[in-house]
Amino acid sequence: MEVSIEDLGSLRKSINVILPKDKVEAKIEAAYRKVQSTAAIKGFRKGKIPQKVLEKTYGDQIRGEVGEKLIQDSYFEALEETKIDAVVHPDIKSHNFEEDGTFAYEAEVEVKPEFDLNDYKGLEIEHRKLEVADEEIAKALELTRKEMAPLRSVDDDRGAQENDLLIIDFKGFDAEGKEISQIAGTEYSVDLGSGRNGKEFEDMLIGLKNKEEASRTVDFPLNIGNPMLAGKNIEFRITVKDLKERVMADLDDEFAKDVSEDFKTLDDLKASISAKILKEKEKTEAGDITDKIMFKLLENHEIELPARLVAFEINELIKELEANLEKQGLNLASAGLNQEKLAEQYKESAEKRVKGEFLLKKIAEVEEIKLSEEDIQQGLARISEQYNMPMDEVKKYFQTRNDMLPFMNELLSEKILKFLKAEAKINYVDVVQDENEADGE
Repeated sequence: MEVSIEDLGSLRKSINVILPKDKVEAKIEAAYRKVQSTAAIKGFRKGKIPQKVLEKTYGDQIRGEVGEKLIQDSYFEALEETKIDAVVHPDIKSHNFEEDGTFAYEAEVEVKPEFDLNDYKGLEIEHRKLEVADEEIAKALELTRKEMAPLRSVDDDRGAQENDLLIIDFKGFDAEGKEISQIAGTEYSVDLGSGRNGKEFEDMLIGLKNKEEASRTVDFPLNIGNPMLAGKNIEFRITVKDLKERVMADLDDEFAKDVSEDFKTLDDLKASISAKILKEKEKTEAGDITDKIMFKLLENHEIELPARLVAFEINELIKELEANLEKQGLNLASAGLNQEKLAEQYKESAEKRVKGEFLLKKIAEVEEIKLSEEDIQQGLARISEQYNMPMDEVKKYFQTRNDMLPFMNELLSEKILKFLKAEAKINYVDVVQDENEADGE
């Protein structure tokens, strides 16, 4: 095998490969033998068809399949021989069976950028002090009170109020009066004031009475999460099937005892709620600090990024969106989304992902951070606990290399970020200025 390299740019190279005649002929002959054993051509017995006859019918197909196989079998060997660190699949620009019996192809690849690490240890970040406000405890108490409240039917002449539970049938219609099949519900439960169905949707139901049929029109803002509603004028035709109110208990020591026998007083319950909120904030804090470390890391480095790798990452982000839409019974078209505009929208996020991965891998090389068997077992145990799966089932799920590699990459990234967090200087303050505001964005 002959291999030569041509530089097409700082991150793009052309690999030219020529495979010898004997290797090419062996592959072609093997392909014809395989076809010969199954081919059926009138006038010839199966398995006895001459190769020249087969060439007329199957020649193009066999040459195409053999050419693809020759590339697959030799590409990674060519990478190893040339010490090229390709970051995406090759772009095969040409491939030919030459007159002298050899096979030649050209593969364009993008390579990992070379760069020096700047500051990554001792990164200084600000983070807010962890405190639990009285308002947060009061809100959690009210939610507990609401969850424990029994329901009772209300008089038909009383309109729906916050904290009521409504059961409705509804259909949505666009500004031209056309029914939107994705915006509909039967025996649909709405907890008024909870915000679970969006403020705009819940607010329009206030005042509706039991058994009432009504029409309500809502102008939805652009910044809501549901793409079917964002920025649109929707008419809702509603039938109230049932309306119930909550019988709210007084907030006193007896209420605390009803919540749990562990509590003797309302203060005991408040202390427990405060500790729970603080624990949740500590979990959130870990993610926030990691995000700030990554922001600083990205800010401290300028790296030229492989264009095709960024394009691949953009495509992955769009796939994630499509998967989420599919769960809602939607696709890009039905959600009013355009793939080209999404690609522009996701470009910055994709570049940050790619740049971050290069930086973390470089830090792992310099600091010699590697996964141990203990790290892997702990990661598997975490999944087992998170999804309530037996450990044997988790291991079976990750039994193939293709399944295991992304998981191990994720664990390694976590280990590197844990190292960076331990090295960082975290200043806890009362108020933290937003990173984008600090940059004047």
